[in-house]
Amino acid sequence: MGSTARAATSDTYRQLNLFGDVFERVRSDYVEKPDDSKLVESAISGMLSGLDPHSSYMDAKSFRDMQVQTRGEFGGLGIEVTMEDGLIKVVSPIDDTPASKAGILANDIITNLDDEAVQGLTLNQAVEKMRGPVGTKIKLKVVRKGADNPLDITLTRDNIRVRSVRSRPESDDIAYIRITTFNEQTTEGLKKSIADLQNQIGDKLKGYIIDLRNNPGGLLEEAVTVSDAFLERGEIVSTRGRNAEETQRRAAHAGDLTKGKPVIVLINGGSASASEIVAGALQDHKRATLVGTRSFGKGSVQTIIPLGAGNGALRLTTARYYTPSGKSIQAKGIVPDIEVLQDVPEELKSRTDTKGEASLRGHLKNDGDEKTGSQSYVPPDAKDDKALKMAADLLHGIKNSANTPAPTEKASADKPKAN
Repeated sequence: MGSTARAATSDTYRQLNLFGDVFERVRSDYVEKPDDSKLVESAISGMLSGLDPHSSYMDAKSFRDMQVQTRGEFGGLGIEVTMEDGLIKVVSPIDDTPASKAGILANDIITNLDDEAVQGLTLNQAVEKMRGPVGTKIKLKVVRKGADNPLDITLTRDNIRVRSVRSRPESDDIAYIRITTFNEQTTEGLKKSIADLQNQIGDKLKGYIIDLRNNPGGLLEEAVTVSDAFLERGEIVSTRGRNAEETQRRAAHAGDLTKGKPVIVLINGGSASASEIVAGALQDHKRATLVGTRSFGKGSVQTIIPLGAGNGALRLTTARYYTPSGKSIQAKGIVPDIEVLQDVPEELKSRTDTKGEASLRGHLKNDGDEKTGSQSYVPPDAKDDKALKMAADLLHGIKNSANTPAPTEKASADKPKAN
């Protein structure tokens, strides 16, 4: 070991001794007896939060919650809920789940869970009580508009899959697919949506709109496989760690599930991380036209490192990612091919722009100009959605873009046949 390395090691041990001294002083002199495990957790949390905005310590419960989120499935009832006036309101039951089979309806109000009033619980606490091992039972007291008395409904928990992909035909000849997050169910959900829409729309299908707006990201592997669904060949993303040998490149495999049909990808200031990997790959390969506003700009990769039973896990930034052209979008974001700004209601104007990665304290720096601030508002009514309308116009050939070929003579000739 060289003298420089020995000096660095010696200095590190001195710092650890300092930590030990502070720890013992807090244990012995703090006004109330502290919990040793909480002191250690706080120290670890502080160490990681000082690195960058995306490195953090997760305690055991947070780690379990994160695993549920990334798996995209859990033991539960199958209802999407919100909190209203301190009570649980059903947004909608999920098809073919215990809730839908038991007749739970949208707008039902849940007042009690196993005879315990929900008043006073947070939404997260109530959701946690409704989740549990598959096969276990829970009793709900439900107030329903039009019913004379509250209903007592007992449900048996089952395996529930979180829907990260939703789809519908748009104007009879366009496939619209919304991806809300990238969990372990996303690629399968995308494949199913593509197949279902191809069957529903048939020969009239002009192309696809992939909506990644306000999608915060998720699993890198799912971003790769989602991108692969639209590509025949070529690099999708590369990740580069601190050491050269840590560079990894991910490439597409033959088999474009959309059979070469035009693709429009919608992005905005809330599209981050895995969403930006997909958008960047399809843009660089000129496989899709990007419409909307500049994305968030999170160009880093986090690795989850479990710390053993009951000790939680580290979420540690271990690499930056680069689009196929070698571009890092860290603190810059992806610029759409066509910028479309929404008409934002006056009362929301101060709250609809995300500040972006570049505004986060301690973010990883990037060469060149960093960009902050981008619109993230999406109108609740599709008829007011200017980006969605632009995407439909591009696919209908009303407007043209370099990445979206205008209908060919063959496509035009096929149109009467489809009708």
